[in-house]
Amino acid sequence: MTILEQDSIPEEHSEKPLAKGVAAIRLHLATMPAAPGVYRMVDERGDVLYVGKAKSLKARLTSYTNTRQLSQRIRRMVARTRSLTVVTTHTEVEALLLEANLIKRFRPHYNILLKDDKTFPYVRVELGHPFPRVTKHRGARTDKGEYFGPFASAGAVAKTLNVLQRAFLLRTCTDSVFASRSRPCLLYQIKRCSAPCVGRISEKEYAALIADARDFMTGRSQRLKEALSERMLAASEYLDFESAAIYRDRLKALSHVQQHQDINNLRLGDADVIAAHQDGGETCVQVFFIRGGHNWGNRAFFPRHDKGDGAAAVLTAFLSQFYEDKTPPYDILLSDDVEEAALIAEALSTRAGHTVKLNTPKRGQRRNLVEMALANAKASLERRLAESSTQAKLLDALAETFGLEAPPRRIEVYDNSHISGTKALGAMIVAGPEGFEKNSYRKFNIRSDDIAPGDDFAMMREVMSRRFGRLAKEDPNRDTAAWPDLVLIDGGLGQLNAVRATLADLGIEDVPLIAIAKGQDRNAGREDFYLPDRAPFKLDPNSPVLYYVQRLRDEAHRFAIGGNRARRLKDARKSLLDAVPGIGPRRKRALLLHFGSAQAVANAGINDLAAAPGVSRATAKVIYDFFHDR
Repeated sequence: MTILEQDSIPEEHSEKPLAKGVAAIRLHLATMPAAPGVYRMVDERGDVLYVGKAKSLKARLTSYTNTRQLSQRIRRMVARTRSLTVVTTHTEVEALLLEANLIKRFRPHYNILLKDDKTFPYVRVELGHPFPRVTKHRGARTDKGEYFGPFASAGAVAKTLNVLQRAFLLRTCTDSVFASRSRPCLLYQIKRCSAPCVGRISEKEYAALIADARDFMTGRSQRLKEALSERMLAASEYLDFESAAIYRDRLKALSHVQQHQDINNLRLGDADVIAAHQDGGETCVQVFFIRGGHNWGNRAFFPRHDKGDGAAAVLTAFLSQFYEDKTPPYDILLSDDVEEAALIAEALSTRAGHTVKLNTPKRGQRRNLVEMALANAKASLERRLAESSTQAKLLDALAETFGLEAPPRRIEVYDNSHISGTKALGAMIVAGPEGFEKNSYRKFNIRSDDIAPGDDFAMMREVMSRRFGRLAKEDPNRDTAAWPDLVLIDGGLGQLNAVRATLADLGIEDVPLIAIAKGQDRNAGREDFYLPDRAPFKLDPNSPVLYYVQRLRDEAHRFAIGGNRARRLKDARKSLLDAVPGIGPRRKRALLLHFGSAQAVANAGINDLAAAPGVSRATAKVIYDFFHDR
């Protein structure tokens, strides 16, 4: 892989923007190889406009200089281009994989972009313990364990964990709780756990349950049901009716799951069903996750794209970006044929480490499954378009009510939270035409030591100084969409004046400000609104604008309270052992498993400490001295 130097167009060029863009591209053509690779088109501010891959870089970039053959949108992109960065690769597959990575990293304006970047949950079987537990897991799969997924939602994971408890009696408690139990918990009483913590099941028997659960999760349910039936009959013949009842209950739990699956007869193992529906210039891509023959839920995505992009183009971009950070299944069923299907399949196979097949079923049961995904995509897009229409009307009414020049595209709402003056933080939420933009939410831990506990005005000044000071430094010309069209403040006249003065000190005096104060007796519907140089006023209690502003204010309040709660929980989770020198995570875990709690470690003698796994006598003395020489 080779990276070619980035060159900028010389200053002496004075052509129109489109000519300048073409000139910037032509600077590279003389030395551009006819090899596969990835190119980035960059504007004068250094922002990446577009990331593309090519089988022949020279041919692809040459096509951008034939402006008469370009669409209006691509002409605008070329007109903004001032430099290029090119990376050559050994193969076109390598270029496709790199392209997906760079699109996710730079999020260019002219690419079809998968905006949803949430991680998917998995079911994790923790290994390294004699009695492994099953848990929900979200994030990097780096810890020692076996992972099953992805699932479409946390709810789908919860249902599966419920089945695993009912059918296989697997534990879900933490290792510290497991080590401290002296008698079975309620889950054992309601037949959701086999109580390995108190020896009600042997390690060998529990391992058999784990093996059965693995068979279920990997699609071998029918074989498992046959085995359970044989065990139930054998237990009955030996008059062991208690064991037979246990096998019967497990069979009932598995049968209940299979009754609610629509794909059992399709002989699908691991597959994703991906369907795209377009309307109103937008696209909804619906993904059904099928693993081990089980439907593990579905999720809707709304990629950002130009109105002229068809379903095939959107699906093509979606596939490479969607699987950039997750393992593709063996089969991917699509609603439409995609561009360069063979190349995409080869790239996904390289990423997965196994063969990945792309199929567009035209008839039969698999097509019925695709049609079901299409119906879900259509319904999701209809809801989104209806919500967008309602949102647009609300923003129009908001602008009219508060005298804004135009409906706001970006609303920032601010609130503060603290506990008797401690653990203070500020919160910012963002809303716009598409509703709440949660990827843009921010928290601000209050850092200043000069702020008196509970001084809401000072906290608001610090938040505004940091937010708008950085914004003015990074984007002084307001070229990006990061600048708000409206700032809504949870507070009264004092908070409004504090924010107004802070922004004035930064030279910002044209951002509309509104403060909303709780009404008499803190009743919703009786809020007072404060605008600069205007007497406070109320809105009609039945006003849709009032309801919308209340939603914004309440969302900011929820986010601030949640941030504060997270800080409290983080502090509460800190163990007494965290401050002991020389005690890392592994030794801390060993001590907690051995003694049951941090307080028990603090009370232990040197000989008891030295008896713990991985603790030498010298380390035991360090721990003992830490807790007793204070």
